[in-house]
Amino acid sequence: MTTTSPTTPPPGTAAAPRRLVLVGHGMAGQRFLEALYAHEDAGRQWHTTVLAAEPRPAYDRVHLTATFSGTSAEDLSLCPPGFLDRHGIDLRLGDPATAVDRAARTVTTGAGHRVPYDVLVLATGSYPFVPPVPGHDADGCHVYRTIEDVDAIRARAARATTGAVIGGGLLGLEAAGALRAMGLPTHVVEFAPRLMAVQVDDAGGALLRRKIEELGVTVHTGAGAQAVETNPDGSVRALRLSDGTTVEADLVVFSAGVRPEDRLARACGLPVGERGGIVVDARCRTADPHVLAIGECARAADGTVYGLVAPAYAMADTAARELLGLDGEFTGADTSTKLKLLGVDVASFGDAHGTTEGALDVVYADSRAGVYKKLVVGADGTLLGGVLVGDTDAYATLRPLAAARAPLPGPAERLLLPAGDGDTGTAVGPAALPDEAIVCSCHNVTKGTIRTAVTEGGCHSVPAVKKCTRAGTGCGSCEKLLGTLVTGELAAAGVETTRGLCEHFTHTRAELYEIVLVKGITTFAELVAEHGTGQGCAVCKPVVASILAGLGDTPHVLDGEQAALQDTNDHFLANLQRNGSYSVVPRVPGGEITAEGLITIGAVARDFGLYTKITGGQRIDLLGATVDQLPAIWRRLVDAGFESGHAYGKALRTVKSCVGRTWCRYGVQDSVALAVELELRYRGLRAPHKIKAAVSGCARECAEAQSKDFGVIATAEGWNLYVGGNGGMHPRHADLLLTDADHDTLVRTIDRFLMFYIRTADRLERTAPWLERLEGGLDHLRAVVVDDSLGIAADLDAQMARHIDGYQDEWAATLADPDRLRRFVSFVNAPGTPDPSVRFVPERGQIRPARPDETAGRQPATPAPPYTLTPTRTRTREVAAR
Repeated sequence: MTTTSPTTPPPGTAAAPRRLVLVGHGMAGQRFLEALYAHEDAGRQWHTTVLAAEPRPAYDRVHLTATFSGTSAEDLSLCPPGFLDRHGIDLRLGDPATAVDRAARTVTTGAGHRVPYDVLVLATGSYPFVPPVPGHDADGCHVYRTIEDVDAIRARAARATTGAVIGGGLLGLEAAGALRAMGLPTHVVEFAPRLMAVQVDDAGGALLRRKIEELGVTVHTGAGAQAVETNPDGSVRALRLSDGTTVEADLVVFSAGVRPEDRLARACGLPVGERGGIVVDARCRTADPHVLAIGECARAADGTVYGLVAPAYAMADTAARELLGLDGEFTGADTSTKLKLLGVDVASFGDAHGTTEGALDVVYADSRAGVYKKLVVGADGTLLGGVLVGDTDAYATLRPLAAARAPLPGPAERLLLPAGDGDTGTAVGPAALPDEAIVCSCHNVTKGTIRTAVTEGGCHSVPAVKKCTRAGTGCGSCEKLLGTLVTGELAAAGVETTRGLCEHFTHTRAELYEIVLVKGITTFAELVAEHGTGQGCAVCKPVVASILAGLGDTPHVLDGEQAALQDTNDHFLANLQRNGSYSVVPRVPGGEITAEGLITIGAVARDFGLYTKITGGQRIDLLGATVDQLPAIWRRLVDAGFESGHAYGKALRTVKSCVGRTWCRYGVQDSVALAVELELRYRGLRAPHKIKAAVSGCARECAEAQSKDFGVIATAEGWNLYVGGNGGMHPRHADLLLTDADHDTLVRTIDRFLMFYIRTADRLERTAPWLERLEGGLDHLRAVVVDDSLGIAADLDAQMARHIDGYQDEWAATLADPDRLRRFVSFVNAPGTPDPSVRFVPERGQIRPARPDETAGRQPATPAPPYTLTPTRTRTREVAAR
């Protein structure tokens, strides 16, 4: 069935293109264009002009915060290359619509052009609401809405000392996280009595506040901004709150919500809602049949102005169908949200506040673990909604159940208990979802549509299903569920599933490792040309870089193509911290260090104003270094005999140790000597994930060896070897692989264990899940690395020997190469002396970080003799004389 309206030509009329003007090229506008031109005859029916206020095509505003940490505007672009040219769309950037003449059907632009239309689609979005408090327009006050806003905030933050965000909703907490990441002490001011008042309840808001305050952000709730106080030069000095509090801040970000950008409609006489928003019907038509409105500027037929991407996309689809004469109405949309705010997972779905008559709450709270979960259940046993804070793993399945008003697959309390306590993993899963359940709310893709794409559409991989259905291409919160559904459908149909690394490689990481090993491939370009497609991505490039590094005979990680493949941390051989600074972690094998070494580290920390901390792995973290300081810091450390601790890489981190029999009256073996030997043996060993180890000198287990990827415990006859233990969110005790082994057998077995793991594990898979997944488990592992059941022991031994022989300290090699050192600058357009106007904010009592020009040539108060790392079996036990 089709319908006709003034927006669609009647059947049998001439095929000359009609004039379509789209005002606004944001997320809704681009989605409208894609939905319209997805139909073959759209290009013949319409000639489209797009008037955009911003200077760039549509981009992903949902992930705007990522631009604070280096994501480029191009990375966020939503407009596929060639899309506009292919469909003959005239996009006019930076030339916003300023007036609409409905009688003449023309739009006037800021540049003075008059653009005629047959149909006008308003997708003008929304604008940030700035409370009319005195001083709101002072120098240092910003809003947070566009890429230009991010640039302005970043520039101001570089010379600010304290930031304040007005608004504790989604965008406000995102803005606070950005300021915090840039090193600013940050305040959040929320007028409501709790954070995220729309999404979470009182208990969830209380937990969210506690977790955010633990990160160093000061939260003010139940208070509004009363005035922005300024300095004589007109810049921000402080923020005065309605409760009488004064917050000292020289950067203020207003994120107190948005308002529909409906000024064009008001000016041309179109009806708007009492609280804003262009009034539209279920087909997105305004009172003028030649004008439609979509997205955040529109007030839908149910009276709601939606401020989320999923409803905007649904309205865009409806408007496109209207122009094409197809059925379809917009009657409302899912307003569920799932996101990570300042590192805290938060999700809200359905009737989260239990407003439905007869609704009951089922709550699970664990304040020690920082977890709060609430399900809202109807009187008939259906799931109505919920709130999740701290643990949102079940969101992907619970949200569709609530949207479908489906009966719960089991008792509600079992759905909330942690896995293992309530069998959550089996009680609620993809199988419990009905086919009409919406899996991807951004694009309204149901479980049934996904199943059909797999079983009838020939989509036998997640990327293929994404391309076919668009599921998982919006906010991304449904990707995990999507993968589970696709794999389940393929398995049910007897189709062998691919476990390809990413869309560029159909091979797994382990298969790529074998290809590189057997064929002797030395570059990513060669590998992707012969065994992949495209140019690679952020998933496959670091994986291949790790494989190439692990197989030896590869260039330094900062040389040539290798540098372009690395993760963020590897780019600067340092670990990026929350505030945008970097950590320096010198290796301290076995935790053993000389007095001279301690003095050197202390002097470096003092001279560069670094925060120091003893880690759980018996090392010393030096935190707060800027990029340009890293070479100067490492020059001092390398000259003193230290080397990189690889805290930034997927590699061996530490081999922890107790003091062993040398000092402890219970010790039965020299645990320190063995720990130092093992750490020096495996230093720089690149792997699918980080590796941690420990050696305990007796059964009292002071080094906690059974919680490590590999751990060694001394016995009266030798050493017991444990493997596959991990700490973290899902702790696992290691399994006993060897008992009473002599030194050589122990080391040879660890060699083979590590190389077999590196050879067969998946991307970002630690030894614990790898061992649990390994077919045959511990028995198979023992057969391979002890009994050589696969006949590969000699290869594993040779690979480890090649690693040991080829090891070089990455920082020492970097300092010796002027080309590598050129990357260590804070600002690419100021590669010389750091800008003296840039100030770095001290934290936790540290002194102001010194600039390299201030510390050049400065010597420690007590010159330290060389701190030399020597193999354990050739060193003496006189620790102070090492």
